[in-house]
Amino acid sequence: MPTYEYKCLDCDRRSEAFQSMMDEPLATCGECGGKLKRLIGAGAGFLFKGNGFYATDYRSDSYKAAAKQDSSTASAASAPASDTKSGSDTKKSPTPKTESKSK
Repeated sequence: MPTYEYKCLDCDRRSEAFQSMMDEPLATCGECGGKLKRLIGAGAGFLFKGNGFYATDYRSDSYKAAAKQDSSTASAASAPASDTKSGSDTKKSPTPKTESKSK
């Protein structure tokens, strides 16, 4: 059952009422007997507590399929190609020479 907020148009008092959605809105103020206006509330928001809620938990199946396709394509592109030639064509970078100082 939702909580509704009311404001008295005569005394500006604000109050809350816990009532069913089927109930009629309150009409008179409990303090001064003036006319009440039901206010539009923001409602209850989501409150995530704990360490198990991630943005990727509730992805659609189409998103998951596209992500899987992208990851398999990326892993295939980064894998080294098998070379049938001899290793003589590959160039190695020269190793830097270090000077040793002896006394």
